[in-house]
Amino acid sequence: MAIGYRHHLVGAAIGLLTFLNAAVPLRAQFLGQPGSLPSGEDYRVELFAGMWSPTPTMNIASDAFGISGSYIDLTRDLGVSTKRFADLRLRLRAGRRHRFRIDYLPVKYETEMVVDRRLVFRGIAFNTGVPVGSTLIWKTWRLGYEYDVIRRDRGYLGLILDVKHTELEAALNSALAREFVRAKGFIPMAGATLGFSLFSALSVAAEITAIRLPQGVASGYSGRYVDFDVHATINLIESLGLQVGYRSLDLSLITNEDLVDLRLEGMYLGALLRF
Repeated sequence: MAIGYRHHLVGAAIGLLTFLNAAVPLRAQFLGQPGSLPSGEDYRVELFAGMWSPTPTMNIASDAFGISGSYIDLTRDLGVSTKRFADLRLRLRAGRRHRFRIDYLPVKYETEMVVDRRLVFRGIAFNTGVPVGSTLIWKTWRLGYEYDVIRRDRGYLGLILDVKHTELEAALNSALAREFVRAKGFIPMAGATLGFSLFSALSVAAEITAIRLPQGVASGYSGRYVDFDVHATINLIESLGLQVGYRSLDLSLITNEDLVDLRLEGMYLGALLRF
Protein backbone atom coordinates (compact mmCIF):
# COMPACT_ATOMS: atom_id res chain seq x y z
CA MET A 1 0.00 0.00 0.00
CA ALA A 2 2.81 2.43 0.84
CA ILE A 3 4.52 1.78 -2.50
CA GLY A 4 1.24 2.41 -4.41
CA TYR A 5 0.66 5.58 -2.40
CA ARG A 6 4.15 6.88 -3.25
CA HIS A 7 3.51 6.09 -6.92
CA HIS A 8 0.34 8.20 -6.77
CA LEU A 9 2.25 11.08 -5.18
CA VAL A 10 4.98 10.93 -7.82
CA GLY A 11 2.40 10.84 -10.60
CA ALA A 12 0.52 13.81 -9.13
CA ALA A 13 3.76 15.79 -8.78
CA ILE A 14 4.73 15.09 -12.39
CA GLY A 15 1.26 16.13 -13.56
CA LEU A 16 1.42 19.36 -11.57
CA LEU A 17 4.87 20.24 -12.94
CA THR A 18 3.65 19.54 -16.50
CA PHE A 19 0.65 21.83 -15.99
CA LEU A 20 2.78 24.63 -14.53
CA ASN A 21 5.29 24.32 -17.36
CA ALA A 22 2.47 24.68 -19.93
CA ALA A 23 0.89 27.56 -18.02
CA VAL A 24 4.03 29.74 -18.04
CA PRO A 25 3.82 30.70 -21.75
CA LEU A 26 0.07 31.30 -21.39
CA ARG A 27 0.61 33.55 -18.39
CA ALA A 28 3.35 35.43 -20.24
CA GLN A 29 1.02 35.93 -23.21
CA PHE A 30 -1.83 37.41 -21.18
CA LEU A 31 0.05 39.16 -18.38
CA GLY A 32 3.26 40.00 -20.24
CA GLN A 33 6.78 40.17 -18.93
CA PRO A 34 7.66 42.98 -16.53
CA GLY A 35 8.32 46.16 -18.49
CA SER A 36 7.11 44.70 -21.82
CA LEU A 37 4.67 46.41 -24.18
CA PRO A 38 1.19 44.89 -24.50
CA SER A 39 0.64 42.62 -27.48
CA GLY A 40 -0.63 44.39 -30.59
CA GLU A 41 1.07 47.74 -29.86
CA ASP A 42 3.99 47.41 -32.25
CA TYR A 43 2.56 48.38 -35.66
CA ARG A 44 2.57 51.05 -38.34
CA VAL A 45 -0.62 50.02 -40.14
CA GLU A 46 -3.75 48.50 -38.59
CA LEU A 47 -6.70 47.26 -40.65
CA PHE A 48 -10.11 46.42 -39.16
CA ALA A 49 -12.94 44.67 -40.99
CA GLY A 50 -16.14 43.77 -39.19
CA MET A 51 -19.90 43.52 -39.22
CA TRP A 52 -22.19 45.84 -37.27
CA SER A 53 -25.79 44.94 -36.40
CA PRO A 54 -27.36 48.13 -35.03
CA THR A 55 -30.92 48.64 -33.89
CA PRO A 56 -32.42 51.54 -35.89
CA THR A 57 -34.45 54.37 -34.40
CA MET A 58 -35.14 56.71 -37.32
CA ASN A 59 -37.64 59.48 -37.99
CA ILE A 60 -37.97 61.87 -40.93
CA ALA A 61 -40.29 64.68 -41.99
CA SER A 62 -40.25 66.96 -45.02
CA ASP A 63 -42.45 69.92 -45.97
CA ALA A 64 -42.90 71.22 -49.50
CA PHE A 65 -45.15 73.67 -51.39
CA GLY A 66 -46.48 74.99 -48.09
CA ILE A 67 -47.78 71.52 -47.11
CA SER A 68 -46.66 70.15 -43.75
CA GLY A 69 -45.12 66.71 -43.87
CA SER A 70 -45.92 63.80 -41.58
CA TYR A 71 -43.57 62.79 -38.80
CA ILE A 72 -42.62 59.36 -40.17
CA ASP A 73 -41.20 56.61 -37.98
CA LEU A 74 -39.29 54.40 -40.42
CA THR A 75 -39.54 51.36 -38.14
CA ARG A 76 -43.23 51.58 -37.24
CA ASP A 77 -44.60 53.16 -40.45
CA LEU A 78 -42.35 51.62 -43.10
CA GLY A 79 -41.04 48.39 -41.58
CA VAL A 80 -37.32 49.16 -41.31
CA SER A 81 -35.67 46.52 -39.11
CA THR A 82 -32.25 45.42 -37.86
CA LYS A 83 -29.68 44.71 -40.59
CA ARG A 84 -25.95 43.97 -40.75
CA PHE A 85 -23.48 46.42 -42.31
CA ALA A 86 -19.79 46.26 -43.16
CA ASP A 87 -17.49 48.36 -40.94
CA LEU A 88 -14.04 49.15 -42.35
CA ARG A 89 -11.30 51.07 -40.51
CA LEU A 90 -7.67 51.95 -41.17
CA ARG A 91 -5.17 53.31 -38.63
CA LEU A 92 -1.78 54.71 -39.66
CA ARG A 93 0.68 55.29 -36.84
CA ALA A 94 3.10 58.10 -37.70
CA GLY A 95 4.69 58.06 -34.23
CA ARG A 96 4.16 56.82 -30.70
CA ARG A 97 1.56 59.53 -30.02
CA HIS A 98 0.20 60.15 -33.53
CA ARG A 99 -2.40 58.17 -35.47
CA PHE A 100 -4.27 58.95 -38.66
CA ARG A 101 -7.70 57.39 -38.99
CA ILE A 102 -9.78 56.47 -42.05
CA ASP A 103 -13.18 54.74 -41.69
CA TYR A 104 -15.93 53.77 -44.12
CA LEU A 105 -19.44 52.83 -43.04
CA PRO A 106 -22.11 52.19 -45.71
CA VAL A 107 -25.64 52.07 -44.27
CA LYS A 108 -28.59 51.33 -46.54
CA TYR A 109 -32.14 50.24 -45.74
CA GLU A 110 -34.73 49.27 -48.34
CA THR A 111 -38.26 48.14 -47.45
CA GLU A 112 -41.75 47.93 -48.90
CA MET A 113 -45.01 47.59 -47.00
CA VAL A 114 -48.66 48.60 -47.04
CA VAL A 115 -48.98 51.70 -44.85
CA ASP A 116 -51.70 51.79 -42.20
CA ARG A 117 -51.96 55.57 -42.02
CA ARG A 118 -51.79 58.49 -44.46
CA LEU A 119 -48.25 59.77 -44.89
CA VAL A 120 -47.35 63.13 -46.40
CA PHE A 121 -43.78 63.53 -47.64
CA ARG A 122 -42.46 66.46 -49.72
CA GLY A 123 -46.03 67.55 -50.42
CA ILE A 124 -47.09 64.12 -51.76
CA ALA A 125 -49.65 61.97 -49.94
CA PHE A 126 -49.22 58.22 -49.62
CA ASN A 127 -52.63 56.95 -48.59
CA THR A 128 -53.66 54.16 -46.23
CA GLY A 129 -53.66 50.73 -47.82
CA VAL A 130 -51.15 51.63 -50.55
CA PRO A 131 -47.83 49.71 -50.88
CA VAL A 132 -45.02 52.18 -50.20
CA GLY A 133 -41.36 51.51 -50.79
CA SER A 134 -38.72 53.33 -48.76
CA THR A 135 -34.97 53.79 -49.07
CA LEU A 136 -32.61 55.28 -46.52
CA ILE A 137 -28.93 55.73 -47.42
CA TRP A 138 -26.42 56.90 -44.82
CA LYS A 139 -22.86 56.55 -46.09
CA THR A 140 -19.95 57.98 -44.13
CA TRP A 141 -16.25 58.42 -44.77
CA ARG A 142 -14.32 59.44 -41.68
CA LEU A 143 -10.93 61.16 -41.93
CA GLY A 144 -9.30 61.93 -38.62
CA TYR A 145 -6.20 62.52 -36.54
CA GLU A 146 -5.51 61.35 -32.99
CA TYR A 147 -2.89 62.79 -30.66
CA ASP A 148 -2.26 60.93 -27.42
CA VAL A 149 -1.78 63.55 -24.73
CA ILE A 150 -0.88 60.81 -22.25
CA ARG A 151 0.84 57.67 -23.49
CA ARG A 152 2.09 54.91 -21.21
CA ASP A 153 3.00 51.28 -21.79
CA ARG A 154 -0.38 50.15 -20.43
CA GLY A 155 -2.72 52.97 -21.43
CA TYR A 156 -3.34 56.25 -23.18
CA LEU A 157 -5.59 59.31 -23.30
CA GLY A 158 -5.95 60.98 -26.68
CA LEU A 159 -7.68 63.85 -28.44
CA ILE A 160 -9.42 63.32 -31.79
CA LEU A 161 -10.11 65.75 -34.62
CA ASP A 162 -11.93 64.37 -37.62
CA VAL A 163 -14.18 65.18 -40.55
CA LYS A 164 -17.10 63.00 -41.59
CA HIS A 165 -18.09 63.15 -45.24
CA THR A 166 -21.73 62.14 -44.90
CA GLU A 167 -24.20 61.29 -47.64
CA LEU A 168 -27.88 61.07 -46.69
CA GLU A 169 -30.86 60.19 -48.82
CA ALA A 170 -34.41 59.31 -47.77
CA ALA A 171 -36.95 58.37 -50.42
CA LEU A 172 -40.56 57.19 -50.51
CA ASN A 173 -42.20 55.75 -53.61
CA SER A 174 -45.42 54.16 -54.70
CA ALA A 175 -46.96 53.23 -58.07
CA LEU A 176 -47.99 56.88 -58.56
CA ALA A 177 -45.19 58.98 -57.07
CA ARG A 178 -41.64 59.14 -55.80
CA GLU A 179 -40.18 61.84 -53.53
CA PHE A 180 -36.83 62.14 -51.78
CA VAL A 181 -34.60 64.40 -49.73
CA ARG A 182 -30.85 64.35 -50.13
CA ALA A 183 -27.94 65.95 -48.30
CA LYS A 184 -24.19 65.62 -48.66
CA GLY A 185 -21.32 67.41 -46.99
CA PHE A 186 -18.34 67.51 -44.64
CA ILE A 187 -19.04 67.59 -40.89
CA PRO A 188 -16.13 68.50 -38.54
CA MET A 189 -16.10 66.76 -35.16
CA ALA A 190 -13.90 66.61 -32.07
CA GLY A 191 -13.61 64.26 -29.13
CA ALA A 192 -11.44 62.03 -26.98
CA THR A 193 -10.34 58.42 -26.60
CA LEU A 194 -9.19 56.38 -23.60
CA GLY A 195 -7.68 52.91 -23.60
CA PHE A 196 -5.74 50.55 -21.35
CA SER A 197 -4.49 46.98 -21.30
CA LEU A 198 -6.03 44.62 -18.76
CA PHE A 199 -3.52 41.93 -19.74
CA SER A 200 -0.81 41.72 -22.36
CA ALA A 201 -3.23 40.20 -24.90
CA LEU A 202 -6.45 41.93 -23.79
CA SER A 203 -7.21 45.64 -24.02
CA VAL A 204 -10.29 47.85 -23.76
CA ALA A 205 -10.90 51.31 -25.19
CA ALA A 206 -13.64 53.90 -25.61
CA GLU A 207 -13.97 56.99 -27.76
CA ILE A 208 -16.48 59.71 -28.47
CA THR A 209 -16.60 62.45 -31.10
CA ALA A 210 -19.38 64.98 -31.45
CA ILE A 211 -20.57 68.31 -32.77
CA ARG A 212 -23.59 70.37 -31.86
CA LEU A 213 -25.02 73.20 -33.94
CA PRO A 214 -27.49 75.18 -31.82
CA GLN A 215 -30.41 76.90 -33.45
CA GLY A 216 -29.54 80.38 -34.66
CA VAL A 217 -25.83 79.77 -35.26
CA ALA A 218 -26.38 78.95 -38.94
CA SER A 219 -29.38 80.37 -40.74
CA GLY A 220 -32.07 77.70 -41.06
CA TYR A 221 -29.95 74.86 -39.63
CA SER A 222 -29.56 73.14 -36.28
CA GLY A 223 -28.60 69.69 -35.12
CA ARG A 224 -26.11 67.33 -33.52
CA TYR A 225 -23.90 64.39 -34.48
CA VAL A 226 -22.51 62.03 -31.82
CA ASP A 227 -20.39 58.94 -32.47
CA PHE A 228 -19.65 56.71 -29.44
CA ASP A 229 -17.66 53.47 -29.50
CA VAL A 230 -16.44 51.12 -26.75
CA HIS A 231 -14.66 47.84 -27.49
CA ALA A 232 -12.43 45.04 -26.23
CA THR A 233 -9.60 43.52 -28.26
CA ILE A 234 -8.05 40.07 -27.86
CA ASN A 235 -4.67 39.80 -29.59
CA LEU A 236 -4.18 36.23 -30.75
CA ILE A 237 -0.69 37.10 -31.99
CA GLU A 238 1.15 40.40 -32.45
CA SER A 239 -0.26 40.97 -35.94
CA LEU A 240 -3.76 39.49 -35.56
CA GLY A 241 -6.59 40.26 -33.14
CA LEU A 242 -10.32 39.95 -32.62
CA GLN A 243 -12.44 42.90 -31.53
CA VAL A 244 -15.95 43.07 -30.12
CA GLY A 245 -17.63 46.37 -29.36
CA TYR A 246 -20.70 48.52 -29.02
CA ARG A 247 -21.24 51.59 -31.21
CA SER A 248 -23.84 54.33 -31.25
CA LEU A 249 -24.39 56.88 -34.03
CA ASP A 250 -26.80 59.73 -33.32
CA LEU A 251 -27.55 62.27 -36.06
CA SER A 252 -30.19 64.98 -35.84
CA LEU A 253 -30.62 67.66 -38.49
CA ILE A 254 -33.34 70.28 -38.72
CA THR A 255 -33.72 72.73 -41.63
CA ASN A 256 -36.50 75.08 -42.70
CA GLU A 257 -38.26 72.21 -44.50
CA ASP A 258 -36.72 68.94 -43.31
CA LEU A 259 -36.21 66.99 -40.13
CA VAL A 260 -33.91 63.97 -39.92
CA ASP A 261 -33.48 62.15 -36.60
CA LEU A 262 -31.41 58.97 -36.94
CA ARG A 263 -29.96 56.73 -34.26
CA LEU A 264 -28.16 53.41 -34.75
CA GLU A 265 -26.79 51.44 -31.81
CA GLY A 266 -25.65 47.88 -31.33
CA MET A 267 -22.84 45.34 -31.16
CA TYR A 268 -20.16 44.69 -33.74
CA LEU A 269 -17.53 42.01 -34.27
CA GLY A 270 -14.44 42.05 -36.46
CA ALA A 271 -10.81 41.16 -37.02
CA LEU A 272 -7.65 43.28 -36.84
CA LEU A 273 -4.58 42.85 -39.04
CA ARG A 274 -1.40 44.77 -38.23
CA PHE A 275 1.94 45.25 -39.90
